[in-house]
Formats: sequence, C-alpha cells, structure tokens
Amino acid sequence: MSHSTHTSSTATAPHNTGRDVALIAVFAAFIAVCALLPAFPVGPAGVPITFQTLGIYLTALVLGGKRGFLAVLLYVIVGLLGLPVFAGGSGGIAALAGPSAGYLLAFAPAAALTGALAYSTLSTRPGKSPILRLTGAVLAGFVLMTAAGIAGMVINAGISWPAAFTAALLYVPGDLIKCAVAIAVALPVHRAFPTLSRR
Repeated sequence: MSHSTHTSSTATAPHNTGRDVALIAVFAAFIAVCALLPAFPVGPAGVPITFQTLGIYLTALVLGGKRGFLAVLLYVIVGLLGLPVFAGGSGGIAALAGPSAGYLLAFAPAAALTGALAYSTLSTRPGKSPILRLTGAVLAGFVLMTAAGIAGMVINAGISWPAAFTAALLYVPGDLIKCAVAIAVALPVHRAFPTLSRR
C-alpha cells in the first residue's frame, strides 16, 4: 500500500511541476498584455495609469504567493532584459531610472504578499465566502506597491515626499477598481478549479 501510494505520488509530481511552469509563463505573458494596453501619464512625475497592476493582482490571487511571485518576477526580468513589455511598450534596464521604478521593483514582492494571504484564506476557510479576506490580501499588495512607488518618485523624479504622496493618491481610485475586478475574476476561477489553491 505504501509503495503504491509513493509510486502514485512520484508519478504525479512531474505533471504538477509542468502545470506550475505553464501557469507561471502564461500569467507572465498576461501581465505583459495588460501593460501594453494604452497608458495615461498623470501627476507631476508622469507615472502612467496602466492595466499592469490589474494583471499583477489577478496573477497573485489565482496563482498564490510562490507561483504569483515567480510569474511577476519573470515578467519584470524579461522587461529589464530589453523586451518591450512594460507600460507604453518600453523595456530595458533604463526603466529602473524612471519615476515608475519603485512600482516596478515592488511588483513581485506585492504579488508574493497578496498571493500568500489569498491562499491562506482559501485553504483555511474553504466553506465560507472569502471576499472580505481576499480584499484584505489585495489591499496589502496595493499598499506595498504604493509605498514603493512613492519612494521611487522621490528618488528618481526628484520631487518631495508630500508631492509624491499627493501624486500617488491620483492612482488610488483606479487601483481600487482594479482590485475589485481582480477579486471578481479570481473567485469564479477558484470555484471552477479548486485544486489551484490545494498545494
């Protein structure tokens, strides 16, 4: 019995690993597509409003902390290597000198935080509506990205902390809408594929 169980577990491991790699690649590409949709620069630093963060929130909620982190990290690395997958079709290491650098550097850590909190909710309270707890998970990632984004504007755009904070407030309504959309999409995905969060 134990030998059979071990054999079965060993046989399914490659499949799970392959699925994880495929999901990471697909969601990295999804974030790139979101980033390439029209962007609108706003505020004194000119940081654009994009759909990039929607892709990151949704990736984190669907894939969880580890896979979400790896998907977003893959996206960021590919962009820094020169592929035009950042907002406005830009790419390259020069992005780290721009006013959006703080947001960019926080993408992967925010995905890890949001995904870990989301999966904790889904695994510990599977029979209850997780909307409020998923909202908390997304907002945690949003706060992390916003704090890093403010610091990036101060460092790279040369504006004051109060000015950077005021500029960041311009993105709050749109980001809250993107948080809500990500939750609205992630919930039915997890209902349809409950094994996603059963690691």
